[in-house]
Amino acid sequence: MGSYNNLGQGSDALETLAQRLRLYKPSVLHQIPETTATESVSDSREINSNGKSEKRKRAAVLVCIFRGNNDDLRVILTKRSSTLSSHSGEVALPGGKREETDADDVATALREANEEIGLDPSLVDVVTVLEPIFTKGSMIVVPVIGILSDAKAFSPTPSADEVEAIFDAPLEMFLKDENRRAEERDWMGEKYLLHYFNYEAENENYLIWALTAGILIRVASIVYQRPPAFLEQRPPFWDMAVSKGHS
Repeated sequence: MGSYNNLGQGSDALETLAQRLRLYKPSVLHQIPETTATESVSDSREINSNGKSEKRKRAAVLVCIFRGNNDDLRVILTKRSSTLSSHSGEVALPGGKREETDADDVATALREANEEIGLDPSLVDVVTVLEPIFTKGSMIVVPVIGILSDAKAFSPTPSADEVEAIFDAPLEMFLKDENRRAEERDWMGEKYLLHYFNYEAENENYLIWALTAGILIRVASIVYQRPPAFLEQRPPFWDMAVSKGHS
């Protein structure tokens, strides 16, 4: 994890970024209904297969940005433990399901990051919260963006039960058409793309894909204020939580 050291003069740039990101306003983030009736959801066969109204599960992930050795912006990622029952061995952002004791999505993201990678919440300056993403499994996932100004104070401590590895990657890579491939999928007659990014860190190869890749493409687009150098074509159901908030 050598890129947490020698940050030099990057702190001023991080503060400028933080100030700009605080101005970002997500769409109808707090107007999402708690239940979803199948008659109001066009993809009920995939998302609500039981034909009944059900409470939406909610989760939050932390997109923690810091400045690396080369003065580039980097993001902290994990490789999930191979013993987990779901998404085992996959690359993910620190995060997880909301608990009743969590005050909000920010609290969820910070608590999970503390539990999974040992990141003290006091080190993270939360600057904004992005639009929620609605997964096929009826989970609402809320990306929380935080700035880690004093990265040297962070000593990565992976949870033995949940995390196999902690690493970081350059945020800008998720806008470049390099070491990337895409697979076309179909959902309710609409085509969309899932993106796969290959990344090597400390002689380990990681595959960053699907929801995690989609979130990082979105974050990088906001941070660098430009679209990716490839066709994104997001899954249409990802934005259902936002679109339903407008209804």
